[in-house]
Amino acid sequence: MSFHKNISFPHVMQLISRGEGEQLDFKKTISSANKIAKTMAAFANHKGGTLLVGVNDNKTISGVKSEDEKYMLDLAASFYCKPEIKITLVEWEIGGKTVIECIIPEGNNKPYYAKDEDGKWWAHIRVADKTLLASKIVLDVLKRQTNNTNTFIAYSKHEQGLLQYLNTNNKITLKEVSKLLNIGRWRAQKMLINLVSAGILRSHTTEKTEFFTLS
Repeated sequence: MSFHKNISFPHVMQLISRGEGEQLDFKKTISSANKIAKTMAAFANHKGGTLLVGVNDNKTISGVKSEDEKYMLDLAASFYCKPEIKITLVEWEIGGKTVIECIIPEGNNKPYYAKDEDGKWWAHIRVADKTLLASKIVLDVLKRQTNNTNTFIAYSKHEQGLLQYLNTNNKITLKEVSKLLNIGRWRAQKMLINLVSAGILRSHTTEKTEFFTLS
């Protein structure tokens, strides 16, 4: 963890005015290290991101006790994330209140996992302004990115059938792929991992399901 202190704050006000999103999250306070670790892991598994602590969801500044928050953020990144995430903390003084900017870089050793209340490790991803559990397919794609594994696609009748389907339909789920091609779930999953890794398909995760589209 590295730490800086600043009193010039136009940069942070620009972030607040932008609002929460794929790479930005507001926290009024840090009440649980393992909960904030989920967001850190999600940012590291994606393109990186920023946590602003001491800011409410409605963009107002509540401020924090900086030492308490810095301890919790460092604990989350070093103990509740695996691999450990090297964060940068910047303390801002705005109108007599302290806001902490926690910068999480994109990880080089994906996937990153967060430890939950039961001591179990789970990988998360960032989708819009939400932190969601990563699917098995997304996990395998992240592992391939880290290992720099090249993906070679042999276009069998199954790949051709799937791509033809997506040329006339917007999206498809794993279950639908298995049914469409009359193949087992494991085989359908492996094919989707290959196609997503090769950049041919794109995975979309929601709170309820995961679906795939042409890239």
